[in-house]
Amino acid sequence: MYNDQQLQALAQQLGTHLVANSQTLSTAESCSGGWIAKCITDINGSSNWFEAGIVTYSNKAKTQLLDVKENLLLQHGAVSQPVVMAMVAGALTKTKTDFAVAVSGIAGPGGGSEEKPVGLVHFAWASKKGWLNTEQHVFSGDREAVRRQTVATALRGLIEQQTT
Repeated sequence: MYNDQQLQALAQQLGTHLVANSQTLSTAESCSGGWIAKCITDINGSSNWFEAGIVTYSNKAKTQLLDVKENLLLQHGAVSQPVVMAMVAGALTKTKTDFAVAVSGIAGPGGGSEEKPVGLVHFAWASKKGWLNTEQHVFSGDREAVRRQTVATALRGLIEQQTT
């Protein structure tokens, strides 16, 4: 499991790349509850590259704050690739940042199903220039472990984009 120091190091590494390229970032978070934004804003000077963190825990918030279509949520569920793709697009549109990341998952201990088990998290990373990447992971461990792995994966996905 990732500890606070490791998460902060990932956020710092990401910030270094964004500052070097005069780029900005926003987040759209569900299961992580703002933890990605917290790790970023723990970094002194992150206001130079971090614009906004939008926590949309409910479906209503996803539709109101990120313009996720209700029929998308009904058809696929909040924990799905189409929904995180809509969330990341909404974050980019609303914040006008260079990059955004979106996450939605089931951190547990309840809420899982055979189709969507506890630990399932969908990710979407995008840029205003049109780059888009999605992944899904099924993390093991308790609620905190799933959320820590979510934060680390979200930050690492952004770092990978910056360094390729």
